[in-house]
Amino acid sequence: LVALAAFICFAASGAHGAYTALAGMETVITVLFLLLYLLRLDARMRFVFWPLADIFNSVIAALFLLVVALFAIIIKTNKGTLAGGVLGLILLVLCIVDVVLLCKKISLDKARGRSAPAK
Repeated sequence: LVALAAFICFAASGAHGAYTALAGMETVITVLFLLLYLLRLDARMRFVFWPLADIFNSVIAALFLLVVALFAIIIKTNKGTLAGGVLGLILLVLCIVDVVLLCKKISLDKARGRSAPAK
């Protein structure tokens, strides 16, 4: 929802196309990951380790959001761009939280296969 709100702020304010494109892209990718997990498609498509793909997406998004949100806040051509920049920084924090939680989930899961400890 934060990505969608940032996208709407950037689009309504007539901000630079890169701001709008990044917020829109992150909105679409987030919705796709949400659908993937809600429809349990991750269990059907086992050839991709989806938590790692989600971590990779969040790290790349956080890097891009850092740059774009800071530029939007520094330049602040109007209030919509400023609001989009602030929402971008909030989204940046949420991406970092997502990475931390997914890393904990991956490292705390039981070992699989031959490397499992004997009982």
